[in-house]
Amino acid sequence: MENSTPPAVIMGVAGSGKTVIGSALAEALGVAFIEGDDLHPPENVAKMASGQPLTDEDRIGWLDAVGRAIAENRRPAGGAVTACSALKRSYRDQLRRLNPSLVFIYLAINPDTARIRVTNRKGHFMPPTLVASQFAALEQPGDDEAAFTLNGLRPIDELVEAATELLRKQSGAS
Repeated sequence: MENSTPPAVIMGVAGSGKTVIGSALAEALGVAFIEGDDLHPPENVAKMASGQPLTDEDRIGWLDAVGRAIAENRRPAGGAVTACSALKRSYRDQLRRLNPSLVFIYLAINPDTARIRVTNRKGHFMPPTLVASQFAALEQPGDDEAAFTLNGLRPIDELVEAATELLRKQSGAS
């Protein structure tokens, strides 16, 4: 690929489409896709599966693992794309410490849509009862962050196209 793109995190609450959009975006860009949920330690997965939200302390080691995976999977053609909730600014800052050029793409959806999507997905440890805690923890990216907000209700192909364009513009600006 001629144009390189910065590493990106597709962020948002459970059910926002991080994995679907992130994997499609990585494929479109020809870069690695990292599923942040796969990097949770077993105790985090067990805690969420039992209906308990993670604390900031629970997330520290996980966010370090995600940040290291991004750094290790970057390719010459561009940065990796990662699906990671990154709900709070402090979490995004922690990821940026290992990847200063990291760009966040926030998939904004409403609580009802999130509950419906989480209820309908199969084989995931996150129960619908934790959706409210995700919105309670959510700190939308600030204007001073390298972050873009997309309407997570748009069709997948439109979201991938918009994210691709944003990342390519960002690489031209850096």
